[in-house]
Amino acid sequence: MSKGKVIIADERFDLTIERLCQQLIERYGDFQQVCIIGIQPRGVLLADRINLRLCELLGAKTFSYGKLDITFYRDDFRTRGKPLKANSTDMDFLIEDKEVILIDDVLYTGRTIQAAMTALQHYGRPANIELLTLIDRRFNRHLPIASDYVGMTVDALDEAYVKVEWKETTGRDRILLFPEKEPN
Repeated sequence: MSKGKVIIADERFDLTIERLCQQLIERYGDFQQVCIIGIQPRGVLLADRINLRLCELLGAKTFSYGKLDITFYRDDFRTRGKPLKANSTDMDFLIEDKEVILIDDVLYTGRTIQAAMTALQHYGRPANIELLTLIDRRFNRHLPIASDYVGMTVDALDEAYVKVEWKETTGRDRILLFPEKEPN
């Protein structure tokens, strides 16, 4: 695979997360009726950062935070060549009549978000669901899903691949754009 082009790194990466947090505070204020839910596995890395920064900015944790596994809600889990590895769901609250902020790293086809919204139905009927993504790949959407909060929009051809690297897993924060899909 060819080397990827760095499109966000270091300070700009942190500023992007800060901006997303400030937008959430502007919209939700005290977060009284808000749930933040990260989609396993990669959306949780962003959700953890958002959760941590919001707690710092607000002085205390005033909202529910969960991690949602969507493995068996995906429309392709039976068609994969190898078995999918499920992640854990960590949600000890209901979302009934709450404002839900669903978080994922990259919005591409929209199928992950569709699976997440289906999985959320087991936790009640929310008042509203909004989507926060670090990267929105505008082209090649398969479903009519759009992000309410976007760190960065990337216009890339279908063959291209966007990869988010996190300090927690690779030792550095950055977003890379590859001209071809990442091998499985």
